[in-house]
Amino acid sequence: MDHHHHFTPPPSPMENTAAGASSKPPTPASTPNSRLASGAPSSRHSATPSHASTTASAPTPASRTVYSDRFIPSRTGSNLALFDLAPSPSSSHDAAASGPASSSGSAPATSPYCALLRAALFGPDTPDRVASSATACSSSSSAGASAVGTPATGNIFRFKAEVPQNAKRALFSGEDEEDALFPGIFTTRGAGPRKIPRSPYKVLDAPALQDDFYLNLVDWSSHNVLAVGLGNCVYLWNACSSKVTKLCDLGVDDNVCSVGWAQRGTHLAVGTNQGKVQIWDATRCKRLRTMESHRMRVGALAWSSSLLSSGSRDKSILHHDIRAQEDYVSKLTGHKSEVCGLKWSYDNRQLASGGNDNRLFVWNPHSVQPVLKYTEHTAAVKAIAWSPHLHGLLASGGGTADRCIRFWNTTTNTHLSCVDTGSQVCNLVWSKNVNELVSTHGYSQNQIIVWRYPTMSKLATLTGHTYRVLYLAISPDGQTIVTGAGDETLRFWNVFPSPKSQSSDSLSCIGGTSFVRSYIR
Repeated sequence: MDHHHHFTPPPSPMENTAAGASSKPPTPASTPNSRLASGAPSSRHSATPSHASTTASAPTPASRTVYSDRFIPSRTGSNLALFDLAPSPSSSHDAAASGPASSSGSAPATSPYCALLRAALFGPDTPDRVASSATACSSSSSAGASAVGTPATGNIFRFKAEVPQNAKRALFSGEDEEDALFPGIFTTRGAGPRKIPRSPYKVLDAPALQDDFYLNLVDWSSHNVLAVGLGNCVYLWNACSSKVTKLCDLGVDDNVCSVGWAQRGTHLAVGTNQGKVQIWDATRCKRLRTMESHRMRVGALAWSSSLLSSGSRDKSILHHDIRAQEDYVSKLTGHKSEVCGLKWSYDNRQLASGGNDNRLFVWNPHSVQPVLKYTEHTAAVKAIAWSPHLHGLLASGGGTADRCIRFWNTTTNTHLSCVDTGSQVCNLVWSKNVNELVSTHGYSQNQIIVWRYPTMSKLATLTGHTYRVLYLAISPDGQTIVTGAGDETLRFWNVFPSPKSQSSDSLSCIGGTSFVRSYIR
């Protein structure tokens, strides 16, 4: 810098303040070169005790310097005035201290940028911090031409000091980035649990919705269309337009027992009371094929790509490949009573089935006998849900005599935990956005519970249905659930948060908060 005479480095705000306080020319100790060696003892600094001599004397417990094995810069002892970041105790003090600096065009310490930067680095200004900063600033000003790095003005870096608690929270908190980096700057949402509305924001009347524990009459497609089986008909409700379409009518001799959307959201499977399985093209409202392989009603359906699995009251599970001419390609036997729960894992490598024989079985795509058998439940197992967050994590719920939600690791064949809910468990579904799940219940409380996993603490208990909450489906964005009951209503609840990567503009079309009641047909 000394060889380039055409450029003169501007004085720092610290030097401007010192120059205003004293008209003496700067001493060698105050030159920029002396700052680099300010930590080393020198004869020129004999008037000011060096860092080494300070630690050599007998320190008091309050002022003892702790040395560790690494050099860790400390902000608590920093001379913040060098960076225009020192908070001032009053606006008058700011005006007096920033006189020359403000006129030269540098940003004052009270500018919005400095306030945000100071809050991000050091946390919000507290009375103690403001007082200590003001003391440091006054000490720096009174030191005049003394070396910037000497103990009188506070070292820019110190060997070690305790990290403030608010800095730890800013680095490791789980809150939103704005609240963590700029505490006190933005509106805080509070540190308590997420608030879940206790009332549904929409209610659809669903006449002839059956009060039968063993049926599965509601499903929500990836195209945001809700399918509902009402009596002998299937209706489609578009969540974006609220348009209702009648897909099919089975006639007076048959009833709908189950509905299930394919992953692509255009094909719907319908299981009937006579043991038939129909495949419908929902976009054209056209039936593609009918498979008559079961001898009794089909109450459970589950898709795995082009493979459709159906569970029946005849105790069997059939795999239907809709690309093949045969009605089914394999038959699974093992249950001793009606199959009422059926779910493929997210990777399509495992199929879980629950039955009225109180058994929970796990199958692989090529087995005709269960590879895992769980017999801990003491009532029918209809509620089954695979975790989207952890491979092999399976949740199951038992009926009235059991009332428990159990968790299994199918990779290690381990029973993980059990929670007694106090009432019949009718359905389970995991959130895709957070590690939570929701359960619906029947006898005797007819409630909906949102749980946090793995602690299984209750986040919310939702009530409103007057009959058993037998049906449950989740919206494609993972935020909304719809529940159905024998009280012939479908209720929509906002229970889960949106994904982190999803903007508020791309949320589900039905995510409003205004209450609406209308008819499904």
